[in-house]
Amino acid sequence: MAQNTLKVPKTRKEVKLWVHPEGLVIGSLFVREQSINRSGNEAPHEVMNQESPFVVLYLNEPSELRFYNRNSIIRVEYEDDDISHTPQNDILSCRLTLMDGSLIDGEIRESLPPDYSRLFDYLNQDSEKFIKLYIENNQICLVNKSYINYVTTEQINNT
Repeated sequence: MAQNTLKVPKTRKEVKLWVHPEGLVIGSLFVREQSINRSGNEAPHEVMNQESPFVVLYLNEPSELRFYNRNSIIRVEYEDDDISHTPQNDILSCRLTLMDGSLIDGEIRESLPPDYSRLFDYLNQDSEKFIKLYIENNQICLVNKSYINYVTTEQINNT
């Protein structure tokens, strides 16, 4: 039996990671060519919310594979190539204040059950370590809940 028959077909998705204490790291996550949760490629938020303690990141410069501990990853940013699959049922606007003082404004767009549709309920879900925030156009920011200091429901416009 060939080794390739046991491999799960994957492709690379470019991301920016903010890692503690290293800082900004640019590379690619390996995503399945077919998501187990929906049609199409696996998304970075699916990769980041898996239970395994480490995630694989491919770096171009220097060309190497790194295995990052999910607990040390503060946030992940990437472009959503297909924003059309994004649920629009519930939109929760918010501002995240991270432990390093960073402010991230955006929207949480999830289909939430009526009895758990508050921002507080979403943040307290145990099923996901990283929350998915739409920050601008087709940009997504995944934020590690353990690095969030506090969340407010009001955003400040810098105009």
